[in-house]
Amino acid sequence: MIINTPLRSHSSLWAKKDNRAISHKNKEDKTPEIIFITSYPARECGIATYSEDLIAALNNKFERSFTIKVAALEPTNENYTYGAIVDQILKTDLPGSYHKLSDYCNNDKAVELLLIQHEFGLFKNNEVDLIQFLKSSIKPVLIVLHTVLPNPDKGMKQNIMAMDALIDGFIVMTQRSAKILESVYGIATDKITVIAHGTHLVKHMEKETLKEKYGLSGRKVISTFGLLSCGKSIETTLDALPVIASQNPDILFLIIGKTHPSVVKNEGEKYRDFLKKRIEILGLQAHVKFINSYLPLEELLEYLQLTDIYIFIYLQ
Repeated sequence: MIINTPLRSHSSLWAKKDNRAISHKNKEDKTPEIIFITSYPARECGIATYSEDLIAALNNKFERSFTIKVAALEPTNENYTYGAIVDQILKTDLPGSYHKLSDYCNNDKAVELLLIQHEFGLFKNNEVDLIQFLKSSIKPVLIVLHTVLPNPDKGMKQNIMAMDALIDGFIVMTQRSAKILESVYGIATDKITVIAHGTHLVKHMEKETLKEKYGLSGRKVISTFGLLSCGKSIETTLDALPVIASQNPDILFLIIGKTHPSVVKNEGEKYRDFLKKRIEILGLQAHVKFINSYLPLEELLEYLQLTDIYIFIYLQ
């Protein structure tokens, strides 16, 4: 059974910011607004789902204290239909779109905090525009770092350090990420807050019942999930699997998730095809199964509940 709170005490973090921080009412007696700058459903993206869950949790606790609006991240070649919560669109590969959003946030007196969900892929080749946006902001800014690389190249390190000089704080999800920010990037400890990722409260279901439902009875299930790209390093597990399967003939590795839409547009199914070829070479056809879909939450949680061993694999 997976039990955790979606995210703990964002409110206490915001409350300790400087004198620009959120007050219960601004001068015009309006509810303060927080702008989430993030990918958001209907975009198929893990951070989009994360942000939707986070906003739901915050609204459940604090909806009378502040209003949340979303500035949705999109590349120019993608267009999505959103709900009413999405107030602005930031086209991540258009410098002018950053200027437009900056003007909007700066001129709206109700906006009192910007919360940016940062992943390198979301701002690929446009980190300079993001930094310029931060320079232009007159509102407090927090950045949630979904990836903290322990061995960044020079450009990545400089970008994070440039952000640090312009924002009020970073949020990371693990103590290790916090330590890397301090030791590798030189970020001051008091500018880093660790808030665990959190997960859904899930009604317990019997593992064997779920395995039977999905045709996996009698199998020892290893799984990993997420939008597929080469950064997942799935091949690492595949290379280890022949030895594991020789000792555990009932083992089955589930690779859950469709290929990341941006990867498909840039290179098609090159990585998935590479993995399929690797499976054939290693003779693992009976021990690996692809679930090539962006699963509804309920179905994904059922797959995770029937999993015996979950694999978290990344290159760094």
